[in-house]
Amino acid sequence: MNTDATIPNGWIGGFPPANSPMLYPNPDLSSLPMLGNMDNINFLQRQLGIKWPEFSWETQKDKPDKKRCFQQFAPYISRIGYTNEGRIYSIICPQQGIWLGNELCMNAEITVTGNRGWVNETTKELAADMTVEAKIWFSPSEKQGDKINEIWPLLQYSMPKFPLNKENAIRVTTHLPGNENQPIFPIRKGETTLFESPSFAKHPDAFTIGNIAVEIGAIRPIGIKIVDEFNALVMNAFNLASGNMLQEGNILSWNLWFIEPTLVSIPEWKNHAEFWRSSIDAHHGSPTGEGTSPRYFDGTYFNVEQHLIDEVLQDIITYIKKHI
Repeated sequence: MNTDATIPNGWIGGFPPANSPMLYPNPDLSSLPMLGNMDNINFLQRQLGIKWPEFSWETQKDKPDKKRCFQQFAPYISRIGYTNEGRIYSIICPQQGIWLGNELCMNAEITVTGNRGWVNETTKELAADMTVEAKIWFSPSEKQGDKINEIWPLLQYSMPKFPLNKENAIRVTTHLPGNENQPIFPIRKGETTLFESPSFAKHPDAFTIGNIAVEIGAIRPIGIKIVDEFNALVMNAFNLASGNMLQEGNILSWNLWFIEPTLVSIPEWKNHAEFWRSSIDAHHGSPTGEGTSPRYFDGTYFNVEQHLIDEVLQDIITYIKKHI
């Protein structure tokens, strides 16, 4: 039984068993199968919510001054779900709405495709492995600029399908940093040791902390030239607006600052992704409040010059008018 009044009763523990190679200090989870992320949600009983998801990446990875950015995504955008014994069966990862200037909104989602691992509420430890795929697609909006409204029907009713919804999203591969042949990467306790985080990206009141690092791979082609070329233009625009967050070869890292464990509602968990996506589509914001704008270690905000956004949007518009 938990003694902390803010943590619900029901915690049992015991997974993994004592003396297991899955335990710290060097957890090896390879004996567990990688499970489909939504295949076993009926087993979920408890969860750790990430109130402060603190992301970081290099905005200029190919230059001497790499200019590392820090951004807190929307609160509670991610969660880890597990049983009363501690076995993880599902992980919810981020969705984010990003505007290109004042013209066009894009959805970005880190879709978890597989997971394995455990949580220990007593020791506040966790160890998990994941596979993910980044997805990018456009959101329709009454706030779209005139230039985009002019071409939107050309995209909406064209064949083949362009990335106007999650089903036709641009898919970006990911892998373990430094090993493009290994799609599995770890979540481990504590802050990342890859870099020092600024004070504004730290939350000492957190229940516990985990960290992730994943290298961004190539766009997954669909095999239709006109769409693949268009998707490359879109990714160029997305990376310009986000400071190369999903640039191929870049390492996207985040520290997971968790709140106290809570119980899981299985219907809510199942519908979480659609609820967030609908909120982003309708309001271009998250249902639990906004995160922060990206900024550098010294607190200076990342900004893109408007003329660069105008140029990349014009490239997209020109391509559509020429080829569709």
